[in-house]
Amino acid sequence: MRLKAWVASESPSRLTHPDLDVLASVTRAIHQECPLGIEYHSISSGLSDREIVPFALIDNGLRWHVRAFDRKSQEFRDFVITCIKQPMVLKGMPVAPHEVSDQDIQWTRILELDLVPHPDQPHPEISEMDYGMERGMLKMKLRAAMAGYILRKWSVDCSPTHKLNGPEHRLWLRNHLVLYGVRSAVLAPGYESREPVEPEQDCD
Repeated sequence: MRLKAWVASESPSRLTHPDLDVLASVTRAIHQECPLGIEYHSISSGLSDREIVPFALIDNGLRWHVRAFDRKSQEFRDFVITCIKQPMVLKGMPVAPHEVSDQDIQWTRILELDLVPHPDQPHPEISEMDYGMERGMLKMKLRAAMAGYILRKWSVDCSPTHKLNGPEHRLWLRNHLVLYGVRSAVLAPGYESREPVEPEQDCD
């Protein structure tokens, strides 16, 4: 017997789907706290063999990433799951103290964002209701490593002078200086960097 839904509901489909075998290897390496050998397809550098030390999965709303220490660049980076091939859990290989998550400054740093209705919005009270703001502001705490993804997903204008216009920019980041030193901020709409920053992932 076919059951009828109480309420009709639709949600947009993802355009990308991670390979379940790859995802299983990544999660196994995280759980066992082991390095992971991978083939990685990068837009900037093409195909390369990497050893990474993964510790967290990230859903940025569009794609799945894994946060990991990259032994090639000697930095913590985000790796897009769909760009990973031939993963191999390297059991028995030691993990150095500087390769663990509590040494990842972008991961451990917590930001508090002050989001307000965009000054160009003719009816700011609608945004206040829509986003559940209190006294005209929505405060959000999140990891620095995640900030750029979230601000891009919600089309938040991060320019100092709220210069972006268009109906998609319903929010403005009032305390834009909070993004100083945040590497993922290069993804944020309107962000003006005071120093050259290399993004932590390039298969997005």
